[in-house]
Amino acid sequence: MPTSNDEWIGQLTAEGRTRDRAIRYLRDLLLKAAAHQVHRLALHSALGSARTEEVIHSAANEATVAVMAKLHTFEGRSRFTTWAFKFGILHANAEARKAQWKGRELAIDEYVDLPAETALSPDSAAEASDLQRAVARGLETALTSHQRSVATALLLHDVPIDVFAERTGATRGAVYKTLHDARKRLRQFLADEGFLTETEMDAVMTGTEA
Repeated sequence: MPTSNDEWIGQLTAEGRTRDRAIRYLRDLLLKAAAHQVHRLALHSALGSARTEEVIHSAANEATVAVMAKLHTFEGRSRFTTWAFKFGILHANAEARKAQWKGRELAIDEYVDLPAETALSPDSAAEASDLQRAVARGLETALTSHQRSVATALLLHDVPIDVFAERTGATRGAVYKTLHDARKRLRQFLADEGFLTETEMDAVMTGTEA
């Protein structure tokens, strides 16, 4: 098994059996990362042991493909195993969310309030309530019907973008662009209404795009 950064990169970019063996070592590493994260999320009771194992292995497979595609971006600032481990965790989170949504109906038009802050003062609570109503108005008046469906599902109901794309027959890129445009319109609407600055709106809508 490779131990140093140079060994990992060298063997993963080699040819033939050397590369194949290194990829198996990489997948074993990412399988451990995925298993660690999935078990940390405590999904066993909700998904069952068989489905949980499927999630872990699917995440490891996806993470392996992602690492191989991103090898050229590894700069050696950390241990290769540490860098790669993060891919396992990220893909475990994604696969877990997809599994949790399997069989659930997409709520694409049902408005729900944004998560409220706890222990707010009366004045702050009133401001938060006003903001909630403004967001609802923005969703209804500032967005197209398609943008509203995407924003409601992804931002308010926390539907994974991959799940939404699969269920609606859209590409991930198309859904992401629609979400980006919807956030932009909502930010502008709330700024025009005097509620938030652009920076504050980024935080409220859980996005960082400009």
